[in-house]
Amino acid sequence: MDEPSRPLHVALLQMNIKAGDPDANFRRLGELLEEAVAGDPKPDIVMFPEMWNTGYALDRIEELADPQGKRTLALLGEYARKHQVHLLAGSIAERRDDGVYNTAYVLDRAGAVRASYSKIHLFRLMEEEKHLQAGDRPGTLELDGIAAGMMICYDIRFPELARRLALGGARMLFVPAEWPNPRLHHWRTLLTARAIENQMYVIACNRTGTSGATSFFGHSMIIDPWGEVVAEAGEAETVLRAVVDPALTEEVRGRIPVFEDRRPALY
Repeated sequence: MDEPSRPLHVALLQMNIKAGDPDANFRRLGELLEEAVAGDPKPDIVMFPEMWNTGYALDRIEELADPQGKRTLALLGEYARKHQVHLLAGSIAERRDDGVYNTAYVLDRAGAVRASYSKIHLFRLMEEEKHLQAGDRPGTLELDGIAAGMMICYDIRFPELARRLALGGARMLFVPAEWPNPRLHHWRTLLTARAIENQMYVIACNRTGTSGATSFFGHSMIIDPWGEVVAEAGEAETVLRAVVDPALTEEVRGRIPVFEDRRPALY
């Protein structure tokens, strides 16, 4: 196992998603994946946006969703094995026996599924609760010995969830999203707040492009435990790259001992 303090190279695939067209989205994802591993140095972790396989075609989501994630996991398992990279596979519309879930998968360098997380907070402004089932547990994972957490899009408006993940040992937080215009200020502010208050990296991959009348601004971001932006994309499709050093989480938590000074009995 790699040393937990080793810096990691991260690549975020900020992609345009065609609502209701999984075949087109799989093709485009494949192109961006090849672009990601062609970079020097090759990334340790590659991450995708939320619901990249179907977009928010919620009126057809039962038909479009990937049954048990089989298509997704077959393709991505082969890719992870071939290139020896971890995949934070954004999230997909995944069909199970009891309905459709918005589920993020994590695959290790051998292509094995190491973790999954289904979105807990469903966004009523987009009527997610009418078409999707909510997850019932927080998203935790480990990459090369480093504890991390997962949240999906709307989840970042709930600081309690991020704090629970941090208290559980997470040193990084991964956030796939389809966060639309006009709420760029909310996106940047909430992600930065989650990083500062929990003293951990926040690595957030948003989509870009348009879907019906809704446009998406991209601005995928990597924010360090001080709240400083390490890397931020614009609005175009791109592969955003950065280096994260998990040792910085320990340094920041040591210098400002927020967790030691908590008084949870009072709040």
